[in-house]
Amino acid sequence: MAASQPGSVEGAPRLRRALGLWDLILYGMIVIQPTAPMPVYGVMSQRAHGHAVTTVLIAMVAMLFTAISYGRMARVYPSAGSAFTYVGSEIHPALGYVTGWSMAMDYMLNPIVCTILCSKFALNFFPEIPYAVLVIIFITLFTGMNLFGIRTSARINETLAAAMGVVIVIFLAAAARYVLKMPHDGLAFFTRPFYDPQTFAMPAVLGGTSLAVLTYIGFDGISTLSEEAENPKRNILLATVLVCLITGVLASVEVYAAQLVWPGSQPFPDVDTAFVHVAGRAAGAWLFTLINVTLLVATVGSGMGSQLGAARLLYGMGRGNALPKSFFGAIEPKRRIPQNNVAFVGLFALAGTAVLTFERAAELLNFGALLAFMGVNAASFTHYFLRGRRRTLTHFLVPILGFMICLLLWLNLSWPAKIAGTIWMILGIAYGAIRTRGFRSDLVSFDVPEEVECGAGAAAN
Repeated sequence: MAASQPGSVEGAPRLRRALGLWDLILYGMIVIQPTAPMPVYGVMSQRAHGHAVTTVLIAMVAMLFTAISYGRMARVYPSAGSAFTYVGSEIHPALGYVTGWSMAMDYMLNPIVCTILCSKFALNFFPEIPYAVLVIIFITLFTGMNLFGIRTSARINETLAAAMGVVIVIFLAAAARYVLKMPHDGLAFFTRPFYDPQTFAMPAVLGGTSLAVLTYIGFDGISTLSEEAENPKRNILLATVLVCLITGVLASVEVYAAQLVWPGSQPFPDVDTAFVHVAGRAAGAWLFTLINVTLLVATVGSGMGSQLGAARLLYGMGRGNALPKSFFGAIEPKRRIPQNNVAFVGLFALAGTAVLTFERAAELLNFGALLAFMGVNAASFTHYFLRGRRRTLTHFLVPILGFMICLLLWLNLSWPAKIAGTIWMILGIAYGAIRTRGFRSDLVSFDVPEEVECGAGAAAN
C-alpha cells in the first residue's frame, strides 16, 4: 500500500500516487482470488442443469458493463469509491441509503458464507466431527484472531494468490490428462458444457448465473484506490474492466475443465464442495487433498477479513450515531479494535449458519450485491447521460445494459432468497426512516473505516 507524504496545498499529508495499472490489476485479483469459481461451482452447476461455464460467461458480461460504470464513477468521486455515495449523490440520498443497506447485507453475510465453506472443507478431512462443532470452531477462530488484532499482511496475501495460481495450473494439467484418456463422443463432448440440448433451460441458466456473480464479487474494491493510483481517470476504469475480464476467462477455463471431468448430468457427493470431488476424480486423493487444503486456507483468510470488514462497517455506523454509539462505536483501548462489533458479527454468523445453507447464503449475498450494482449503473447513467455535456452512445448503452442484465439476474434469484432479502430491505428502510424522521435529516453513512479511532490517535486494525 502506498505510503503517505506531505505535499498538499494546505500542508496536510496526502497519499502518494504510486500504483500503476498492473499494481491495480494485481490488487483486484488478490481480492477476488484466482480460485473464486471453485467454492460456488457445485451450486451454480446444479442450478443451471450442468451449464456452469455458460453461467460464468453470462455473469462476466454483466460485470463488465458494471465495471465500466464503477470506473467512470470513480473519476467523479475519486476519494469515495462507494456505491451508496454514487447513488446518494447522483440520484437521491434516500436511494443511496437503500443501496448502502444492501451493501450492509453483503458485509454481514460474507462471514456466514465463509464459515459454512470452511466447515464443509474441514468435514472432508474430519467426517467424524459434527458439522455444527466445526462451525463453532471456525467462528471462534475468526472471532478470536480478530479480537487479538491478528491480520494477514499484503505480502502473505500475494503469496497465497501466487500459490493458488500454481494449484490451478496443476488442476488444469491433471484435468487435461484425465479427459484425453477417457472415451468420449467426439465434438459434442467438448461443446456440451456450453450447451446441452438435453438439459438446457434458460430460466435454469439465469438462476445459475445469479449465483455465478459471486465469482466476481470484490472487483469494485479497485475504485477505493483512486487517490493512490497513477493517472486514476484512465487506470481505475481500465484495471476494473481488465480484472473482471481476466477473472471471467480464468474462471471459465477452470469450470470448463471441471465439467469435462465431471459431466453436469452426474450428481455430486456434496454440492457445496463439488470442485474438490472433481479434482479427486481427475487425479486421485493427492489432488483432492491439495484442492481441499487450498480452498480451506483461502476461505479462512476470507472469513477473517470479512468478519473484520463487517465489524468496521458497524463501527462506522456507530461512530456516526446511526447505531447505538455506546456499543457499536466503542473501541477496546489496548488493541484499538471494535471488539463489541467483532463479537456481534461472530454471534450473527453463528445464528446465520443455523438457518442458512451455503447456496441460500450466497444468493442472499448476491441479492444485495446486484442491487448495489444496479444502483451504480443508474448513477453512471444519470451523471454521464442525463446530466452530462457529452451524451455519447456508450454513456447511454453501457449503464442501461449493465442495469438490465443485473436486474434480470436479480429477478432469477430463488424465491426464498428474494423474500428474505426483501424483508432485510424493508427493515432497513423502516430503520432509516425512523432515524432520519422520514428521510428529512442526515442519512446513515455506510463508509467502512480503514482505521479506527481511539481518543486522539488511530490505529490500524
